[in-house]
Amino acid sequence: MPVTEKDLAEDAPWKKIQQNTFTRWCNEHLKCVNKRIGNLQTDLSDGLRLIALLEVLSQKRMYRKYHQRPTFRQMQLENVSVALEFLDRENIKLVSIDSKAIVDGNLKLILGLVWTLILHYSISMPVWEDEGDDDAKKQTPKQRLLGWIQNKIPYLPITNFNQNWQDGKALGALVDSCAPGLCPDWESWDPRKPVDNAREAMQQADDWLGVPQVITPEEIIHPDVDEHSVMTYLSQFPKAKLKPGAPLKPKLNPKKARAYGRGKQQSCWI
Repeated sequence: MPVTEKDLAEDAPWKKIQQNTFTRWCNEHLKCVNKRIGNLQTDLSDGLRLIALLEVLSQKRMYRKYHQRPTFRQMQLENVSVALEFLDRENIKLVSIDSKAIVDGNLKLILGLVWTLILHYSISMPVWEDEGDDDAKKQTPKQRLLGWIQNKIPYLPITNFNQNWQDGKALGALVDSCAPGLCPDWESWDPRKPVDNAREAMQQADDWLGVPQVITPEEIIHPDVDEHSVMTYLSQFPKAKLKPGAPLKPKLNPKKARAYGRGKQQSCWI
């Protein structure tokens, strides 16, 4: 099967990973209102969980009433229309997505809708530490997140959201940069054990930085992982805060320093 045809297949690994990741991202936000999505393709069809998700993300109420018990298709269509109208009034632009696509379970368009929400509410909208409003406005969401990560770990050549993360070591470096001493020996991790590396970094980030594992270690190191899934996970780090009592450890050899980078020199203790 040609690569292009394989990539477009319904069971393509990247599609499964993206659906899993986007579902977990939605559920992280929905849990504060005691709602949950089991199947992203079908569970938004009555509009209720989509409306709940938008209200949590925006911290606003819908602009007009909707059906609390949408038993008929027309009620479902009206509920989804309320949600899409809300996005329009919030100046969040959707392409080729209408209420029928959501009610009928068009997975491709539903994934596109969720990605639009991730871009707006997780990457574009918040002003991160050490970042001015002007910086955020000049860049695409992808450039913005990549730039933030490059500033956090300038001693690693991070240029993308797939291959650069597949041995797990960059995750350890990012976690340790956000909380020095949380993954102090990431440099000595064996690149031949990517799942172990990713699991260690992601568990520490989950436990002590409040970064939920919306993607699994096995998924993030998968050779076919898509950049949207990796960006969804990494977009949580700029807001991460270290919890009290974290098991911070010293570096393996605190007396040794190295310089990295071109031009302006950067130092990192190892």
